[in-house]
Amino acid sequence: MLRRFLIIAGLLVAMVLAGGFALLMQRQSTYDGNIRRIAEPFPVESERPPKPVGEAQNWLLIGSDRRPGEAGAQRADTIMILHLPADRARIYVIGIPRDAYVPIKGHGNDKINASYAYGGPKLLISTVERFTGVRIDHFAAVDFAGFVAMTKAIGGIDVYVSRTTHDPMNKVTWRQGAVHLEGEQTLLFVRQRYNLPGGDFDRIRRQQAVIKAMGKKLRDSSVFEIDAFLQEATKSLSVDPGVSVSLLRDLAIELRGVEDLTALTTPNTGSAMVKGASVVKIDKAQADRLFEAVRQDAIARYVEESGGINDTDLLY
Repeated sequence: MLRRFLIIAGLLVAMVLAGGFALLMQRQSTYDGNIRRIAEPFPVESERPPKPVGEAQNWLLIGSDRRPGEAGAQRADTIMILHLPADRARIYVIGIPRDAYVPIKGHGNDKINASYAYGGPKLLISTVERFTGVRIDHFAAVDFAGFVAMTKAIGGIDVYVSRTTHDPMNKVTWRQGAVHLEGEQTLLFVRQRYNLPGGDFDRIRRQQAVIKAMGKKLRDSSVFEIDAFLQEATKSLSVDPGVSVSLLRDLAIELRGVEDLTALTTPNTGSAMVKGASVVKIDKAQADRLFEAVRQDAIARYVEESGGINDTDLLY
């Protein structure tokens, strides 16, 4: 009798899982229709670095107040290179400080964030490629309004704050200990810059920690929560024309065994004043080593030899 009950229970679970998978497959065209694609976001081929080694991929991810092309000043508050090695054994997220002082074609040296304001995705990609020597395979921009909805869809996420920190700009205090973030609270958390010991560098760690926490939450979410998340995520995404839902699905399958991400920040010598503005000066020698490792798909060896991994478990 018990054996028969277990068989029936197993069949019911299988039916639910199959139904959930069918739901996600059925919604693929909806997800795909939600995504906004940017026409010709990449620089001319003659000005671009070589393609990555093997099957490695490099994505440029940004978080912005507005979608590319929308009216108003464009701001890229979050700039990250997502490196997927050919073996898909890890996910590497390299934060680029938005105030990194770099050459921008046609504009001299300026904060890297300014390249997005000057010329949208194309100039930002061009600037990142010229600065790093890393070819960007795909571009994805997430608007912050969608980011709020995405965290609500999965019931929020949890991070750990190592000491009580007050945000004077938004008048919110993050108490020491486990912090639950959902909706607008998540946005306030990842955008805080003032009153953090490391300023923008701590903000980068917060952003990486939230990405990590979202990935963890999704692994434990129901099919219906995942569907709600994908509905909101795809509505907030602006990508290059080569990004399709099938590409994202295949990547999700390839990375299904990865349970963590390795977070780094572009090597730098800290903040400095240039022409009356606070900028981040890049440590060229160390940055060259890191980005050479990305180009050669050897970042695992770089991390083993040089360290530099951000602690995304203990946050300010």
